[in-house]
Amino acid sequence: MAGARAAIRYAKALLSLASDLKTAEVVGNDMKLIANTLATSKDLSEALQSPVIPSSIKKSTLLEVFKNTDKSTNNLIDTLITNNRINILGDIAVKYGQLLDESKGVEVATVTTVVALTAELKKSVLAKAKALTGKDVEVENIIDETILGGFILRIGDLQYNASVANQLNKLKREFTLN
Repeated sequence: MAGARAAIRYAKALLSLASDLKTAEVVGNDMKLIANTLATSKDLSEALQSPVIPSSIKKSTLLEVFKNTDKSTNNLIDTLITNNRINILGDIAVKYGQLLDESKGVEVATVTTVVALTAELKKSVLAKAKALTGKDVEVENIIDETILGGFILRIGDLQYNASVANQLNKLKREFTLN
């Protein structure tokens, strides 16, 4: 829990600095890259979590992997290494993206489907989500074969579950109650 609170503080500080330097979008792209890389590279993620690997190696590895990033991003890596907090870099990157979207008034809609959304379907989901929230919306598609069919739409705290798995569970509960 303390790591999550620290990640939020670092993300807020980085957003404030990047906003002052007018590089919030550039740093936002860096944070997306870092979050995606750490999410897909198990080796890099484990290396950052490892207490056995020296900080100097972690730093040189990160600066090599993310060599085309903004100065503020590099300074964040330096600060995290200095403060022995490099293990929360992925959490900071994710939180920064959320804070940046929030500051721009953009809401992220997560749509879970069995197959990838088509361009036409994505467009209609965007329109519906914008109508529900009154804000600009970005759609993130998650593919989950366990829902069997249909979709699950999540926008902030709102969730609409129109999955086949959910409908089957409802039927099952109705039959067991009767």
